[in-house]
Parts: sequence; C-alpha cells; structure tokens
Amino acid sequence: MSNTKSMLINKLVSKEVVIGIVGLGYVGLPLMLRYNDIGFRVLGIDIDQQKVDKLNAGQSYIEHIASEKVARATKSGFEATADFSRVAEADAVILCVPTPLNKYREPDMSFVINTIDALKPYLRKGQVVSLESTTYPGTTEEELLPRVQEGGLVVGENIFLVYSPEREDPGNPDFETRTIPKVVGGHTPACREVGMALYEPAIDRLVPVSSTKAAEMTKLLENIHRAVNIGLVNEMKIVADRMGIDIFEVVDAAATKPFGFTPYYPGPGLGGHCIPIDPFYLTWKAREYGLHTRFIELSGEVNRAMPEYVLGKLMDGLNDHGKALKGSRVLVLGIAYKKNVDDMRESPSVEIMELIEAKGAEVNYSDPHVPVFPKMREHHFELASVELSAENLTAFDAVVLATDHDRFDFELIQRHAKLIVDSRGTYREPASHIIKA
Repeated sequence: MSNTKSMLINKLVSKEVVIGIVGLGYVGLPLMLRYNDIGFRVLGIDIDQQKVDKLNAGQSYIEHIASEKVARATKSGFEATADFSRVAEADAVILCVPTPLNKYREPDMSFVINTIDALKPYLRKGQVVSLESTTYPGTTEEELLPRVQEGGLVVGENIFLVYSPEREDPGNPDFETRTIPKVVGGHTPACREVGMALYEPAIDRLVPVSSTKAAEMTKLLENIHRAVNIGLVNEMKIVADRMGIDIFEVVDAAATKPFGFTPYYPGPGLGGHCIPIDPFYLTWKAREYGLHTRFIELSGEVNRAMPEYVLGKLMDGLNDHGKALKGSRVLVLGIAYKKNVDDMRESPSVEIMELIEAKGAEVNYSDPHVPVFPKMREHHFELASVELSAENLTAFDAVVLATDHDRFDFELIQRHAKLIVDSRGTYREPASHIIKA
C-alpha cells in the first residue's frame, strides 16, 4: 500500500481533510451541506462571484435548500471562493459542474475541461479528484487523466482519480444525499479505495464498480432507462387518446402488477438537466464505435414532439369553443421542469409558451416557485407569475396545466377556468371543459 494512499485514507477516515467542492449548484450545494454536517471542513469553489457572496452571507439560491442550512454551514467553517488557486488547500476535489448539449445536440464538455484546466496548476500530491458530472464513458480517462498528470503527478500513486456520478432528485422528500446509494469507480484499484474512503462517511451505501468507464455508463443507463420509458408511455398516451382510453387509468392499473412493471407517467415533454440531455452523450460516443443508438434517438424524437402535441390539443379545445388560438389569452400553469421545484432547465413548459406565442396568442404563466421569468440563454419572456384567483382565471380563454405543483389550488382552477388542457393527468373525472393532453 503506497504511503501517500494510506496517509490520505487515514486523513479521510479521521476527518482531518479539507473537502473542496467545485461547482455549487443543485449537486454541489447539498453535497457541501452533507460534508459540513458530519464535521468536515468544506471549501466551495465557483466561478460565479454572486453565488460565492450569497453563500458566504449565509444565503441559499436554490428554493428547496433553506438559507438557515447554508448559514449554519458558514458559521461552522464552510467558505466559498471564486479563487481556483485555493484548490491546493483541499485534500479532496469534487467536481460538480454542468455538462449540457450544444445546439447540434452534442456534448458540451467546456465546463469540465475549463474547470480541470483552471485547477491543474494547483493540484498536488496526496489529493483525490472526483468527477460527479454526468458524461460519456471515457471522459475521466480521456479528458481528466492527462490533465491531472501533466505536471508530473502519477494517478494511482501520489494523486487519485475517481468518477462517482451524482444522483440528485430535487424536491423529492423521500431521498437526500446521504440515503441515495453512490456508485464509485476509480482509475486504478488504489484510486477506487481512496474514493470509497472519501464518500464512506457521507453516504449510507456505496456501490464500487471496476472502472471509471463502468461508473460513467451506469449513470447514463439510469437516465436512458427513464428517457426511453417516458418516451414509450408518451407514445402510448397518443394511441390511448385516439382510442378514447385514459392512459393514466391504464398506467395505474398496470402498476398493481407486483413484478416486471415500473410505472412511468406521460407528460408535456422532458425537462431538467439529466433526462433530456444525458442519453445523447452515449449516442455521440457510440458513433465513434460505428454504432447507432436507435432506442435513444427514437425516445428523444417522441419526447421532443410532446410540446407540439399539447399545442395541438389546446388548438382543438379552443376550436370546440369557437375560438382561434390567434388572439386568445392563454395561461400556462407551472414552468419549472418538475413539480415542487424552481429549476427551469430544459423545461417543456417554456417551449409550449413559445409555440403558443408563435401562433399569435397572448401567453402568461403562473408558478409559485418562479415569481419572475428568469433570464435564460435560449428563451426570453418579460413576464411575472400571475396570481391564481377566480377573477384572473376567468380572464383567460384557456389554461394549460404543464407542471402540477402541489401548491396549485386545482379545485379553484377547475371551477373558474374556461378551458383546461391537462398534460399531467391531474383531473381524472371527465368534464366538458377539460382536455387531456
């Protein structure tokens, strides 16, 4: 057992280390709080100075993470910085940076590569570097390994390289960072051993795998499994609708089978930072091996067509009321990508809003989690959330239920909306002014 490895493992076990977390978003922030909770000193690094200032002032910028928790962490030794050179102080460096797609639906690795490039001059012996960002199999080996070793460090001997994918489910009260089992793959067996020692104190159950590639593929399989099954049930929804069958009733009934079936529910499209994006990381990498991932491509096509399907249902509904979409007033309910969170990344609701506006209607939204429409790279709306009242609801020709937040008063909506286009199966009882989409 190399001396460096045993020293680092002992330090991790006795909590005499500084945990450095790079990227303090939906993944990095909960991880910081967890390590801080169990008595580690945590240094947070982020390029966004505004985020750094907020955290150091004890404030959270993520709705489901309370500011009190951040304030408690700051009081007990957590510090945030935008100075990448301070990574030298950390014994463990955990990378939680985004991996989006570019406009050609190819992996945009710039965040990962720019981050490791900014860190590499300050990496030193006796550190462990762990990547948590979802990415294609081979990233840790192809992109991180050469950069970490550039200055003469040797991975597996005096510095250790790990891939351990994040598994966050924002807004899910049943799981937290500690209770979600964590997959850990190392570049060498020694790397994996150090990686296990890094995560052991913070996570209830660790799942070691044989390599970083296997860990990278595991995360993609999890997300592809969801994307394909959601695509399947979205396709079934269209078939069931034509046949006059309620797909939600069917899924509920099928879900009573105690083996061999997992319920997935249809919706207005895919959202969030994982499910609409990550499958295409594998699609892209598979091309290098001359392979074509047809299931992934097909489910992507089905899921991407859902906002158009919702638009079609809205037009049908208005038509039945003798109205054209052009010139109508439409309220979209819920613009976060999933219920009870404020995260709008890849939200199909926003695409629905754009489609409605492009047809010449006046579009507004209501979302208790998003009071003002945020500045987004791709989408621009100068809007604030409309308060749901009887008066406001009757002022619209139609409401489109896109995200079914628990904070919505669904009874009030049903009573006062002229037309409801329900893309979430919230209203199970048939009514003349409710259309399932």
